[in-house]
Amino acid sequence: MTKKPFRLTPYQVQFLIVVGFVTVGWALYVRYLAIEFSQVALACDAGLQTMICKARSVSTSLFKNSVFGIVALVIAMLNLMRPSIVLLTLGVIAAGLGIVLYNIVLSGLAIGLLILGFARPAPATA
Repeated sequence: MTKKPFRLTPYQVQFLIVVGFVTVGWALYVRYLAIEFSQVALACDAGLQTMICKARSVSTSLFKNSVFGIVALVIAMLNLMRPSIVLLTLGVIAAGLGIVLYNIVLSGLAIGLLILGFARPAPATA
């Protein structure tokens, strides 16, 4: 029994592109308009209870503990062993968040492993 190589359909590629852009766009929004924007940071630190302050506190606590990078790396290793569109999508989400939200080293390694997941030996010819 031969195993089919992991290849994405054009619809899956388009889906991954949309997911990647939305993820990186949201991470850029949180980074530059909630974490680094001084007026929002001061208001949130003073006790303002809005959705952006909650997103700021959650993302700050997650990137301080390198959660984005670790999750991206674990998912990328799982995708390397057993590639699937679900793992690839979750890996793109975690790595995109990690790259923008200060977990660059681990997320960069995870992106390399996600790319390496497409490198499979060519089928043997008769």
